[in-house]
Amino acid sequence: MRIFDNSAESPNENDEMMETESRGVANRVVDLERRVLEQGDELVCLKATLAEALRRINILEGSRLAHQIVTTPVQARNGGHATTPTNAPVLKRPTSYSASRTDLNRKSYAGSSLPQRRAIHYQSTGSLHSDSQSSSSVSPVPSPSPRATPQPLSKRPPLVSPSQTTTLHKRWSSTGDFNQHINMQSKFSTKSFLNLYMKPSTTSSSNIKHGTRDVSYNEDDQTLKMYLRGRPVILHAPTDIADSFDLTKVSTAPSERLKLDWAYGYRGRDCRSNLYLLPTGEMVYFVAAVVVLYNVEEQNQRHYLGHTDDVKSLAIHPNKLLVATGQCAGHDKRDARPHIRIWNSVSLHTQAIIGVNEFNVSVCCISFSKADGGSLLLAVDEAQDHMISVWDWQKGENGHKITETKCSVDTVVAAEFHPLDRNNIVTCGKNHIAFWTLDAGGTLYKRMGIFESRDKPKFVLSVAFLQSGDVITGDSNGNLAIWGRGTNTVQKFIKNVHEGGIFSICVTKDGSVITGGGKDGKLVQFDPNLSKNREEITIEKHFGGVRVVSEGRGSQLLLGTTRNCILVGTVGLAFQPIVLGHADELWALAAHPSVPQFATAGQDKLLQMWDSMSHSILWSKDIGEQAHSIAFSSDGCVVVVGCLDGQWLVFDTQSREFLGKYKDGDEPIQTITFSPDGNLLAVGSRDNNIYIYQVSEQYRFSRIGKCLGHSSFITHIDWAEDNQSLRSNSGDYELLYWNATTCRQIVQSSTMKDIKWATNTCTLSFGTVGIWPENADGTDVNACCTNSVDTLMATGDDFGKIKLYSYPVSQPKSLNHVYGGHSSHVTNVTFIHDDSRLVSVGGKDTSVLQWTVS
Repeated sequence: MRIFDNSAESPNENDEMMETESRGVANRVVDLERRVLEQGDELVCLKATLAEALRRINILEGSRLAHQIVTTPVQARNGGHATTPTNAPVLKRPTSYSASRTDLNRKSYAGSSLPQRRAIHYQSTGSLHSDSQSSSSVSPVPSPSPRATPQPLSKRPPLVSPSQTTTLHKRWSSTGDFNQHINMQSKFSTKSFLNLYMKPSTTSSSNIKHGTRDVSYNEDDQTLKMYLRGRPVILHAPTDIADSFDLTKVSTAPSERLKLDWAYGYRGRDCRSNLYLLPTGEMVYFVAAVVVLYNVEEQNQRHYLGHTDDVKSLAIHPNKLLVATGQCAGHDKRDARPHIRIWNSVSLHTQAIIGVNEFNVSVCCISFSKADGGSLLLAVDEAQDHMISVWDWQKGENGHKITETKCSVDTVVAAEFHPLDRNNIVTCGKNHIAFWTLDAGGTLYKRMGIFESRDKPKFVLSVAFLQSGDVITGDSNGNLAIWGRGTNTVQKFIKNVHEGGIFSICVTKDGSVITGGGKDGKLVQFDPNLSKNREEITIEKHFGGVRVVSEGRGSQLLLGTTRNCILVGTVGLAFQPIVLGHADELWALAAHPSVPQFATAGQDKLLQMWDSMSHSILWSKDIGEQAHSIAFSSDGCVVVVGCLDGQWLVFDTQSREFLGKYKDGDEPIQTITFSPDGNLLAVGSRDNNIYIYQVSEQYRFSRIGKCLGHSSFITHIDWAEDNQSLRSNSGDYELLYWNATTCRQIVQSSTMKDIKWATNTCTLSFGTVGIWPENADGTDVNACCTNSVDTLMATGDDFGKIKLYSYPVSQPKSLNHVYGGHSSHVTNVTFIHDDSRLVSVGGKDTSVLQWTVS
């Protein structure tokens, strides 16, 4: 038998076997990698085919939608007025399948005629805000003319479910996304070899999801394309940055910051019981979303800025230290829900936030309990049933709701805890007065007030408490009623104290009763016995009627009026205004070119000149017309006011003398501006035209002609430094250029890319791309301006926010500082001539806010 010795096998033979096996494994790996790449290419082809199919479907659906748009009324921005364009151009939609259909479905689900907007705000810290819901209010710009671009349909039934919309219209960026959203079964995940070998999409880098839905930059033409409500806007890059422009670059926020310096105005036109004197010597009241603490003697203001929308109610704790303020629902459904904030009036520190998810519309009435030292808080929600709730506000972080019940289906204007009887509450309003008792078990019991044979008023407008504990009320007929303590019947009735409603009743420390008339503007003072001996004084009519009466220093009284003014004085002497403001919608704002002053004009027909240093009104004039725009001449000697009826008026800034009246069409003058040298005036009208005037030395104006070419109303105009060229924006998102001396359009917009502009108020230009939020519909940003050295840009938007950017804002990703304070859309912003301050105005909130720049 022959025995083989395996150990004696040659080492070379082992190496050859290992090498052969390694080559086989390597070949199999190469073959697998080849198959992976081939299948990856197949998936890319499938993805491209699907994208093309969706694009074609979108085009077909867009053409179907266009036929419906032509016959659909255009919803106005300022009041819901609709116009039906007969020859309106069809809304041009983006060519990318991801750019329009999602927008349409989002509007369908919103159930509103307004597009639901979502915006990403870039903070100065570099962190990003999460998407926020859009404003439910719309900037009150008059409705587009029949030639304006029609707005997209919002009532069209959804084509697919919301989940399908999210799935089909996601912009593909990887195979992982593709597999996840189309539900294709594949063995390749996002971590597969495919992601390593696939080249990134060349289009994804240009579709920056910021500024607008789709932004792209054409390096050959050196143009940037952005979309506003589906309409492409082509902007030419200036020569100095055209070659190096990069969409992915992030523009940093400026080093400068804003701080609220002064809040002009007061909300008295529709709010009550919102003016008190604190032990610190400060008056506390509110305007827009700002609660103001104003020391008149020291001419100093402090501001509580915890609210996110309109403050509607205010109450002082019995300790005179804590303040409760209630707000309404705002633009952001998450961050601006109606709630009550209780805060320290000395430190401005928030003590408690009550009812964030409990109120529906707004907190219209609040009151601290008084007989028990302020442990309870009463609130009324301005919803359909006017729910009344009582809170143990000190329990837990957000308070504890003891009880809640329906108060009245009619309007409730006042709700107060009884100062002497614990757990007793009085509410009043339209067609009712109610006396409530809170029992030990936390249940509210109501007894309605009985007028018996006396005429029941339509409204019980005001309530107060006499030193005896009796309740005294004022009604819409000008009568006073005294209700016995603990009863629901009238003990005494005093007729015809005022002509019209009694809006406020104040019981002073010495027991005197002072009533304020909202219609006749009178103050009537009774002695503690309510005898017939009474003193009267009438407030000047231009201040408005009396809304609030409260005690001031010593024997002084504080008056809040229906025209948003605050007066101080006594019944025996005259009253002096200490806070003045506008009483109706406000758009017109302009800064003086050489001194720290600015002018405003509103739909209340008031033209007012303000001094930003002394925080006071230099003069106020009733111009007899509702104003919408305003401009100073280049030397500051005259101010021109554009009105809603097509007129524009000229006034001397020193003497206030009326110098002349001109008229261009019958529609509102949207914007008006002088050339840098003051020789020409451009008037932008709602009728789509820009009227050019020659200005004489005596400020006589002669019309040169008008610039025709815009297909919608003019929104903004800028003059070039050469005093001859203009650029203008319109309501359908056009940017056009003009030769002002010939009134002809400069068709070759590329020739204007390096022009130096004297002002930068056009919201649509290459230097303002980054001010537009994602999914902007063209109405988000109402105004913008730069400082005198063109390093900062401030904007005002529909969400009540002021933003501060580094200028130019040409990067789609531009970080900014965001500031609140306004509760309505911010309609205009401007820097004071020395750039030390910024002034902003709110539309419906009628406020004027002044900010320091530091």
